[in-house]
Amino acid sequence: MTAPSETDEASDAEVPARRPDARPWSYAIATNAIRAHRRAEVRRNRALARARVPAEDEPFTERSDARLTAQRLQPALAAALARLSPADRDLLLLIAWADLGYEEAADALGIPVGTVRSRLHRIRKKTRRVLGGAPLTNGEEPA
Repeated sequence: MTAPSETDEASDAEVPARRPDARPWSYAIATNAIRAHRRAEVRRNRALARARVPAEDEPFTERSDARLTAQRLQPALAAALARLSPADRDLLLLIAWADLGYEEAADALGIPVGTVRSRLHRIRKKTRRVLGGAPLTNGEEPA
């Protein structure tokens, strides 16, 4: 057997304290990874915002109507997302894609729940303005 090295002791110090729910801690790590990829995503979203979607003249079914609406909104939505601050983007991704609740997102970002609520309100308002007042969900307005 060998004596423990200094690196073994240092790595033990980096292990987080036990938590009742590790999800917020895990999502904080994921948030940092998202920030690391932000520049490439911003470039992609700006390119999508400059893209032009040709108008379709064919008849619509409910399914194709939703698809065409999404295609038409994609450049504007990409532009809106590209304009969000990194903090607002992180919050939006945790709520929309990671499906965290307000309290969990607040814990993951280290901010109060009230800040989460006010930021989401501001994000929705900005996005609606860029989209010309279009609903943000499939026919429903967010609460």
